[in-house]
Amino acid sequence: MKNTETAAVHGVDRLLRNVRTGRFERSLSALTAAGALVTAAEIYFEHDSASFGNKMMWVPVALGPVGAAAGVAGFFSRRMAKTMLPITSAAIVANGLQGTYLHARGIAQKPGGWSNARYNMETGPPLFAPLLVTMVGGMGLLASVLRRED
Repeated sequence: MKNTETAAVHGVDRLLRNVRTGRFERSLSALTAAGALVTAAEIYFEHDSASFGNKMMWVPVALGPVGAAAGVAGFFSRRMAKTMLPITSAAIVANGLQGTYLHARGIAQKPGGWSNARYNMETGPPLFAPLLVTMVGGMGLLASVLRRED
């Protein structure tokens, strides 16, 4: 029988070992950076199709590169992972929750409001889309509290 320390580790066991040893924190910081760029690009195209009718539509677009920079900095620096990354990620989470409220308000302002919810949700602002950027911010917050490898 193989010793558990020297045996090959696969799947969930490898992930748990990476979390325990601190390797996952750097990976999650990098994933936050990539997610921030992808979601910022998607948000830009969606808000551009709405002609940036509300100035608040620019905030998640601007936070994307900031979140990406914080994620990259957190990947390379323990100090940035514990300072810049959580601050930036908290701002992204707050903006995502604000976006969810603004999208719900936009649906309510369409003709028929929530009494015509199915149609207004299909044609109005996407109600759950801001939660995607909230998840990116959540990944950054999680990365900032995880143990970092030595």
